[in-house]
Amino acid sequence: MGRHSLPDPRKTGVTDPRARARRRTLAATTALALTVAAGAVAVVHGGLLAAGSSCRDKAVRLSLAASPDIAPALEAAADRARKDGTTSDGRCLDVRVTARDSYRVASELRSGAKPDAQVWVPDSDVWVQRVTSDAAATPLSRAGSVASSPVGVAVIPSVAKSLGWPDRTYTWDELAGAALKDDRPRLGAADPSRSATGLLALTRLTSATAGTKKGAIQAVTTSKRLSRHTVESDSRILDTIPPDMSGTGRRDDSTNNQALILSEQHAYAYNALSHGGDRLRLFYPKDGSPRLDYPFVLVDESQLSTDTSRAALRFMITLNSEEGRGLLAERGFRTQGAAAKALVRQAGGRAPQPYADDPPEPASTRAVQETLGIWTVTVQSARLTAVVDVSASMTEPVPGAGGSRMDVTRASLFQSLATFEPDDEYGVWQFSTKLDGGRDYAVVAPTRRLGDRVGAGTHRDRLTAAFNDLRPVPGGATGLYDTTLAAYREAVTSYVEGRFNGIVVLTDGVNEDPDSISRSTLVSELRKARDPDRPVGLIMIAVGPEADKDELEEIALSVGGSGHRMTDPSQVHAVILSAIVQAGSFPD
Repeated sequence: MGRHSLPDPRKTGVTDPRARARRRTLAATTALALTVAAGAVAVVHGGLLAAGSSCRDKAVRLSLAASPDIAPALEAAADRARKDGTTSDGRCLDVRVTARDSYRVASELRSGAKPDAQVWVPDSDVWVQRVTSDAAATPLSRAGSVASSPVGVAVIPSVAKSLGWPDRTYTWDELAGAALKDDRPRLGAADPSRSATGLLALTRLTSATAGTKKGAIQAVTTSKRLSRHTVESDSRILDTIPPDMSGTGRRDDSTNNQALILSEQHAYAYNALSHGGDRLRLFYPKDGSPRLDYPFVLVDESQLSTDTSRAALRFMITLNSEEGRGLLAERGFRTQGAAAKALVRQAGGRAPQPYADDPPEPASTRAVQETLGIWTVTVQSARLTAVVDVSASMTEPVPGAGGSRMDVTRASLFQSLATFEPDDEYGVWQFSTKLDGGRDYAVVAPTRRLGDRVGAGTHRDRLTAAFNDLRPVPGGATGLYDTTLAAYREAVTSYVEGRFNGIVVLTDGVNEDPDSISRSTLVSELRKARDPDRPVGLIMIAVGPEADKDELEEIALSVGGSGHRMTDPSQVHAVILSAIVQAGSFPD
């Protein structure tokens, strides 16, 4: 990540059309990659991008959305290009840069919307992966990386001394253990669901113990302890360091951290302000510092004009020129993976801290998603609504399960309910055909906190009774489509901030309501109902052999959800957790 010049044919990629979006990955096919790279070489050697020539016609205007940390450097490069008369195909290059949080842009792109930009430079490829894995997302084309910055742990001077900086080196696990064991020093981080810095570090921490007997427990414990001093985003994390760097204060004060998970560039920028002469010290874990890699991404390239695409490529090449690299280095970014000693010293690093070591292999998409799932289910509360099929066919037996489809479903609901805490919210609907007047569905118990008092008991008690009362409707068919749309719309409307909001649909068959909307209409309406500011996970579970898992998966994927098959009641909680992991849980 971030160890190559631009354009880099090994990293260049063009995403597939939306119908094949699930197979889109960070790099596209070799042929497409070579086509883009070869095109860049041809353009440069053909003189089409020569800088300093007179402008013809009007300037080519390019809008670029960039992560707030790198936006000033890109703006400086854009200003320099305008002053120098840099051209693309003989036309002046006019790049306008807007600073935008990467997670917010990723959310827009995942919903199929387009930001007001033709180029996007997030701080990490994790956001690109997040977008390209979604069938409904706006297509992206990755053209290379413009800079990099390793992620480490920055600490105030007094704590650095107690930890043996710079002579003593630590693994990620050892650093976290030193900071989290008794909450001294207090370790802060930006929310991993909104910050690539926090996410990459937490992924390293959880991956270090993956596969061990206590790995899962340790991952949950680490997430919970880290969450005590987590703030919303990277832009706020440095505000949690006391101006005098005393590190004194209440132990539960998240605005009084003594150590931070931080990128080298953020530490560089903070130390450049001097803050009374004291500077942060930066530890580089000896088992590898993951890197922010600032990918240069074209947004929906097929819809861009040739002039705009070439102008974007020209600007990327400008950023990789000696002058462009200098502008980035002045602001604390590494270029071509180099670790300049002056940059490292300004960021708070010193030898023998392993600041020049090669970065570890980038975390896999699966590892990142699993980390997000762990973070979500341990730090956030859940708000789930179970939507249960009560059609007549639910009386049919499930082979090998020792009961009917309804028995399996009911048992799975009890299994699921037992795993949630009093602060979690849970509700249940049932559906068949014409259950409530002309509607195929009815609310059995509203979605609310399990610990809320209801009559002489709690909402959990009410749900327990409701599950016991679920019975197949004689002669009832499966009104799947209308019910799914109604439940999803309701979940979006009643969305609760700070929770994992989800719908779990359990059904044994395909849609059988002749009066319902079609599958294509359902998919279309679900996409319209999707709101990036109110993300709702749609989890569809096939119960028994007649349920069409492929159809359920197609429906769920239209809004970034997932489809599953279940025959064993004990599987349901694992399925829900798997679905949360697959959803990735990036709040918007």
